[in-house]
Amino acid sequence: MQPCDVRCLGLIPYQQAWDLQAQLARQIATGELPPTLLLLEHPHTYTFGRRGQANNLLWSDEELKQRSVQVYWVDRGGDVTYHGPGQLVGYPLISLKSSGMTTSTQNDTTILPQADYVGYLRQLEQVLIQALLQFGVYASRIQNLTGVWVNGAKIAAIGVKVDSHGVTRHGFALNVAPDMTYWNGIIGCGLAGYAVTSLANLLPEPPTMHQVIAAVTAAFEDVFETTCQVTCPE
Repeated sequence: MQPCDVRCLGLIPYQQAWDLQAQLARQIATGELPPTLLLLEHPHTYTFGRRGQANNLLWSDEELKQRSVQVYWVDRGGDVTYHGPGQLVGYPLISLKSSGMTTSTQNDTTILPQADYVGYLRQLEQVLIQALLQFGVYASRIQNLTGVWVNGAKIAAIGVKVDSHGVTRHGFALNVAPDMTYWNGIIGCGLAGYAVTSLANLLPEPPTMHQVIAAVTAAFEDVFETTCQVTCPE
């Protein structure tokens, strides 16, 4: 199996993690580093993806300041989502070309390999579905909607980018025990009327972040057929 580094970074600012992804993606593209999974938490942050609509941000600048929320417009797919303490964010940095996740398209007489973007999204969803099952939570997909859901409520958002070298960036956000009131400030993913949930809402005793990291890592190994070397602070 292909090796993979898992780095647990704790609570770090969004910009710091974004910059780190760019640095590591360059090294992974050249083969200097193996595939890497960053697992972390962010301070209160809203991010807008490439399909982001400014009117999906509901709070005023004053409210954002009072609640210490930073806002970023980034290069992942999707619309607006929330990141904050109590939410496990995962940024897989994987070369889809070297992992064999490519599809072929015809361009005149040339067949061009392209990264299997949709297939990769489905794999990320499967990682989270399997991880949640370890806690007795039965999650699923909803047709035509990216993410992971429990009884019609979203428990994990997914938004990714595949760069020009075929390396993935951004990833998923799994709600463990965040402050759910921060979703009142956005129309999450641009989907009005959809509920959001967390493990803390679903379970009488939610798992610790350390336990969720272990479950996600095990599921990631299984779905991506890799062996993870985990580096986490005690």
